[in-house]
Amino acid sequence: MTFKTFALAVALAAAASTLPAHADSFASSASSAGSASSGSISDSIGGSSNSSSGDNKRAETGPYRVMDVAQAPAKAGVTRITLRAVAGNAATEFWIDVPDRALADRHVTRNEVVQVNERVYGYEFAYGDTKKPFFLALQDDWYRDLASRKVTI
Repeated sequence: MTFKTFALAVALAAAASTLPAHADSFASSASSAGSASSGSISDSIGGSSNSSSGDNKRAETGPYRVMDVAQAPAKAGVTRITLRAVAGNAATEFWIDVPDRALADRHVTRNEVVQVNERVYGYEFAYGDTKKPFFLALQDDWYRDLASRKVTI
């Protein structure tokens, strides 16, 4: 097991522990929880208003206020959460698209604070009051490594 695979497994286990398990087996439960609590940065983050490089897939570690919560356009079962930095560059605003299943235990509400932490694998989004992660936006190569692959024997 490579460091990358190990680190990703630990991160997903932490995020998955916040989700209810409704699967019949450990394997299907882990697979379900992983997909519900993570997504690729390319598909999950957008709209940064202060990026000089044009890279709108970046966030900075820190607290962000929830400005809006709505159904993600053209994505059934996905909630779009618009965030604005509380400290530092308050003009920093972006959105994340989170699968509704990742918010099954607790929804994010307008004016709530969300903690964003940059990790080696991408970004961790956690509730501001409990610091409990609810979503991981993974670097695209890390996300691809999670893809299920058919194994033939």
